[in-house]
Amino acid sequence: MKVHALYVVSKEPRAGSFFVAMGLMEILKRSYKKVAIFKPIVRPGVKDTDIETMLSLFGMAQSYEEAAGVDTETVEAHLARGEEASLYETLITRYEALQKGYDFVLCLGLADRRLKELVDFDVNVEIAKNLSAPIVGVVSAKGKGVEEVSEEIMLWQQSLKEEGLKPFAFFVNHASDEQVCALGEHRIFKEALCFPIPHEPELDRPTVLDLLSLTGGETLHIKNEKNLERTINKPLIAAMHPENFLRYFEEGDLVVVPADRADIFLAILSANRIPGFPSASAIVVGGEMAIPPTVLEMIEADETFRVVLIRVPLDTMQIILKAQKSEARITPRHKRKIDLALGHFAHSVDASLIERSLQKTHLDIVTPTMFLHRIFAKAAAKRMRVVLPESADDRILQAAESAQRRKIADIVLLGEEEKVRNRAGILGVDLSGVEVVDPRTSLWAEDFARTFYELRRHKGVTPEMAQDAMQNVTYFATMMVYKGKADAMVSGATHTTRETVLPALQIIKTKPGVDIVSSVFFMCLDTRVLVYGDCAIVPDPTPKELAQIAIESAQTAKAFGIEPVVAMLSYSTGSSGVGEDVEKVREATRLAQSLRPDLLIEGPMQYDAAIDPEVGKKKMPGSKVAGRATVFIFPDLNTGNNTYKAVQRATGAIAIGPVLQGLNKPVNDLSRGCSVEDVVSTVAISAIQAQQLEEEAETGNGERGTGA
Repeated sequence: MKVHALYVVSKEPRAGSFFVAMGLMEILKRSYKKVAIFKPIVRPGVKDTDIETMLSLFGMAQSYEEAAGVDTETVEAHLARGEEASLYETLITRYEALQKGYDFVLCLGLADRRLKELVDFDVNVEIAKNLSAPIVGVVSAKGKGVEEVSEEIMLWQQSLKEEGLKPFAFFVNHASDEQVCALGEHRIFKEALCFPIPHEPELDRPTVLDLLSLTGGETLHIKNEKNLERTINKPLIAAMHPENFLRYFEEGDLVVVPADRADIFLAILSANRIPGFPSASAIVVGGEMAIPPTVLEMIEADETFRVVLIRVPLDTMQIILKAQKSEARITPRHKRKIDLALGHFAHSVDASLIERSLQKTHLDIVTPTMFLHRIFAKAAAKRMRVVLPESADDRILQAAESAQRRKIADIVLLGEEEKVRNRAGILGVDLSGVEVVDPRTSLWAEDFARTFYELRRHKGVTPEMAQDAMQNVTYFATMMVYKGKADAMVSGATHTTRETVLPALQIIKTKPGVDIVSSVFFMCLDTRVLVYGDCAIVPDPTPKELAQIAIESAQTAKAFGIEPVVAMLSYSTGSSGVGEDVEKVREATRLAQSLRPDLLIEGPMQYDAAIDPEVGKKKMPGSKVAGRATVFIFPDLNTGNNTYKAVQRATGAIAIGPVLQGLNKPVNDLSRGCSVEDVVSTVAISAIQAQQLEEEAETGNGERGTGA
């Protein structure tokens, strides 16, 4: 299999080439099973943080040693002796070793001023040429006009052409709105893609973690490790009276204060608690003087105080100089910045255009990582509004931050806003952009209760009962979806399946022609994703219900990019078996085929005949489903639940679900043992379901079904 490669490089430091490399890696992971990272030139004496971040962030199997080429001292020695050929031979050998085991290699160049001064040619271009890797050029538009950026790209493009290289694409970071408009419509770069990326200030700001690394300081107080990821607005010396200090104090400032200025500490504590006043990113104390014990006690006692307290063994001016020199970085510990960077890149760049332009070799495989990346990309393509009612659970707050930053969906949390945001602050979770709705005080509550009463009064619900129901966060969230205040709901971290599904049945109801809510699991095997249904909801479906499950599961598969080839499973294949159970599957198959003749649905069929091409040929010769099924419909919950768990344990497959189906609008149930990553993936799945239903509604298929 031919291996593809790209070489990401900038001509100047801090242009954002690593930011671009991360975004490209996320795109590559959707299309290739095995992607490697390779940085031909690294700094000597320390491990390269770019490599470490890539390996950690994307769960890459390769070792650091495989990813790192040679250090700058070795490069300088080769160049000084005129042994460029020997240098390139060494790098080619390392690179070819990666080619043997990977489908794509993403190379990271190094913008080094010293190397530029040593030789009169571009070392990165020569390396890329010897590796036969197209160049991805990264340009910073900071402080430049549109014409200056355009000229820089044209000159770069021309120089590459003279070297016999065709650039794959140019990325223009730190672009202003004017530059985005002008460069986005530019036609002079027709030989290469050009992606202007709007300036995101937070990515350029250093964090408290960066300052700690630079100064060698120690933390005296920290409520949550995530607080180290807070970005620094500016360093501020607190040498004046509190009333004057507060005039200059802004959100995210790094406050440098003498240890004996208790009045400044109290001013910062007070500002942190009062709405409308700023909160510092960190307080830095220099020298050896001790902070008064009473001040430390007050800081420790304040649960809402998420400001990091740091001691640095330097005087005030030295601290300020260090802070001004502190540079924004992205390392494995910068999880918040990573989420923001990936979301910002995905939002600014046409990923499908990049994928088409890569002209990759087609691989008929989908890994778990590829599947999840595709889900996130599809969800982000048209952001839907997803409500999470269980804001009292820390996992939900953390997932809300991640989903919002990755631009997977617009998140709404239910709960008392002050409590929710205070708890998020204690956890070091940034809920910027996340809406918080309090069912107790919401202006929607009265209308929701009235609507619920109208929907359920035939079941004996009184107006008072309806008002009580709307105080329940799950009912309130479900009504938000019903009334169009949200597109989907995800619950179950602290509620049972019944508590999640029952409100949906009572309010949202099932789709036309569908009598039941069912579910599927996405079974992510090593090289493909299968759909199993139903493994979680319906204990013993009738033939009619089983047919509905098959059709709904096929539609779910298609919505997530899986070609639906449906096998109706039983203990016998074809016409070989008799008995009540196999007859149920046979009847369900006939019903499903008559309802949806456009779908490939066959059965009854044994599992081995459905999944193994050789067995399928023997047991069902001529079948279009046997041996190539992607959707597996089990005859009952006992069989389905045990099978998915057996496959999961025996093969190490990742099971994503249960994903509910059959409702008029998306509601999905979490396991009470779910992880933050489970919640984020379920949010993405729910968003895609909402996209699908919105498309169906545009074709006129939006009326309500039966429900409970």
